[in-house]
Amino acid sequence: MNFSNLLIKWYLQNKRDLPWRNTTNPYPIWLSEIMLQQTRVAQGMPYFMSFTTAFPTVFDLAEANEEQVLKLWQGLGYYSRARNLHKTAQHIAQELSGVFPDNYNDLLKLKGVGEYTAAAIASFSYNEAVAVVDGNVFRVLSRYFDMDTDIAQASAKKEFAALAFELMPKDNPATFNQAIMEFGALQCVPKSPNCGICVFNESCAALQKNKVDQLPVKSKKLKVRNRYFNYLVLEDETGNTLIQKRTDKGIWHNLYEFPLIETEKEEDFDTITALIQKDFSNQYEIMSMLEYNEKSIIHKLSHQHLHIKFWKVKIEGTIENGIDRETLRTFPFPIVIHNFIEKDL
Repeated sequence: MNFSNLLIKWYLQNKRDLPWRNTTNPYPIWLSEIMLQQTRVAQGMPYFMSFTTAFPTVFDLAEANEEQVLKLWQGLGYYSRARNLHKTAQHIAQELSGVFPDNYNDLLKLKGVGEYTAAAIASFSYNEAVAVVDGNVFRVLSRYFDMDTDIAQASAKKEFAALAFELMPKDNPATFNQAIMEFGALQCVPKSPNCGICVFNESCAALQKNKVDQLPVKSKKLKVRNRYFNYLVLEDETGNTLIQKRTDKGIWHNLYEFPLIETEKEEDFDTITALIQKDFSNQYEIMSMLEYNEKSIIHKLSHQHLHIKFWKVKIEGTIENGIDRETLRTFPFPIVIHNFIEKDL
């Protein structure tokens, strides 16, 4: 079909030179696909390079401890991806002798591998004719064919995958899949695409109907929840501090943080002081308190906005199991806490 020929021709002339494109080895392809979920290539590239340097094979990743993996992942967000990545590496190394499944259906059985990632690995590594559907694919196809299907609906993926499969040259699925995603990333971008230089500007239905900025159709996101975190940066007479591991399910599972007081709203100095006295007076003699940041740091997650304040709490004596500044920096933290430690502590 003319669409596929034009698309692939554009891709071969305009594609970025990315390391995971220069191989059919499923390990780096899998790594890149997991890392680039909800992450731009420019942001994900340094992490990919760090991971492949630290863990050149799936066996190296499997043998690492979880804290090593989380520390290298620090800043990429969606940390369940990193934990699933590690568990899947262990499964492949220990149960599958280091050999990745070689087809879409078996790849889907791996922890953390959904339809999109399974399709990407199956086509890029094994040239299986299966269509990838990500945000780029939704956007390109909905605009070119003027499709008003709500892509937030579960049934949309099936509809778009069927269309992409129909358009795909069955003898060259890998290049087609790479091409349509790259076209969405570089040319058919979400806002203000340059349609004047587009290879499809004579055949794109959305352009002809002046609907480019209206597609794809996506219903509104879930309501964002606001949370108010007050982190207590304890400091004893030796300069040591205290951290804890987040073991509850939810955000930042198995990452580290300072002792936390979560409140219903942003509280003032006196209220936080009273809460700290209540929570810690049995353990420590509090000498002084200081607000590190008068204005809350707003850290935005997909469905939560965290309003974060750090409080310096000087205590008398020494903290049991306290750690020094140098050791503190070796632990995996959420990026907002990591940045605080690096800049302000």
